Amino acid sequence: MTAVLAASALVFAAGCSGGGGPGPAGAASTPPSARSSPASPAAPASPSPSAPPAEGTVKVLRTLAEGLKSPWGLAALPDGDLLVSSRDEGTISRIDTESGKATVIGSVPGVAPAGEGGLMGLALSPTYASDHLVYAYFTTESDNRIARMLYDEKRPAGQQLGAPDTVLRGIPKGTVHNGGRIAFGPDKMLYAGTGETGDTSLAQDMSSLGGKILRMTPDGQPVHGNPAEDSVVYSSGHRNVQGLAWDAGKRLWAAEFGQNTWDELNLIEPGKNYGWPEAEGRAGRRGFIDPVAQWKPEDASPSGIAVAAGSVWMAGLRGERLWRVPLAGAEPSAAPQAFLGQEHGRLRTVLSAGGNRLWLVTSETDTRGTPEPGDDKILLLEVT
Repeated sequence: MTAVLAASALVFAAGCSGGGGPGPAGAASTPPSARSSPASPAAPASPSPSAPPAEGTVKVLRTLAEGLKSPWGLAALPDGDLLVSSRDEGTISRIDTESGKATVIGSVPGVAPAGEGGLMGLALSPTYASDHLVYAYFTTESDNRIARMLYDEKRPAGQQLGAPDTVLRGIPKGTVHNGGRIAFGPDKMLYAGTGETGDTSLAQDMSSLGGKILRMTPDGQPVHGNPAEDSVVYSSGHRNVQGLAWDAGKRLWAAEFGQNTWDELNLIEPGKNYGWPEAEGRAGRRGFIDPVAQWKPEDASPSGIAVAAGSVWMAGLRGERLWRVPLAGAEPSAAPQAFLGQEHGRLRTVLSAGGNRLWLVTSETDTRGTPEPGDDKILLLEVT
């Protein structure tokens, strides 16, 4: 079992999604840098009767799809098939979950891939059964934005996406730190994780959409109950949020890239400030919210997260492993545990497949990895 990570002298300025570093060579192995020290967070809360086991398991049931180019966003259709975005090609493909066949359903006009930008997060409308709308977060020549498109399965393959209807524009763009994850919450509102584009001042600038978690109606309007009634900003002080997920108690969790010192798993509350760039990791500073768990960037560099079997599961890019954080309500019930270390390369996205199963997307073809035959892939996991 991997303990919450301790301080290290290693400085890695590009910790947002740098190349894979040393990692464990098997499930639940413990890298040397992961051992506890006086700098580690406080011990996790005592397990509640409903808490999952302190130690879990991960089993790869099968490889669903191979040969994907720069896969990023993932969304599950009502029939179980998957939609996956290609960051660098600006396309959305449908993956048949029986055969694994990938079919391009269309391109998203206006996508301008560069650096860490391009076609990123996907989400289905909460009323998809009646409106067939697919939401996408993507980079253009001028900004990052969120648009929705009609998905018409009756049209020919490659021509099944309607024209984008922009619901939110003006999210700052950069070569790095574009955020990109979107998801509809239990309240049926649309949430988005954004980045500060490398301009650290944006994270604390409440007039900017950069370095924030946003909450909006499906039409892109501020939601009643947001911290400011005329703003979609939900929380601030973020460096680069690429993971959003809710637990059974409807609590919002977010994964965030650190810079030189700590990557973070945060429990998100409206109107709270998570510290960047004034604080990184557990700083204990007044006015800022400390993360629930933290990792050295070489062991994580987190992107997508999902909740399954009572735990948060976090995909690591540079860390090339899947992290498990068992929960007892709003606190971890045991130390984080690492799986799949360096077995499948960089890991981008993780999505609940129902029950104790997860879909996991690798990210070796995003210019930061070392692709091998078959990359990139979607794997089906069974977890406890």
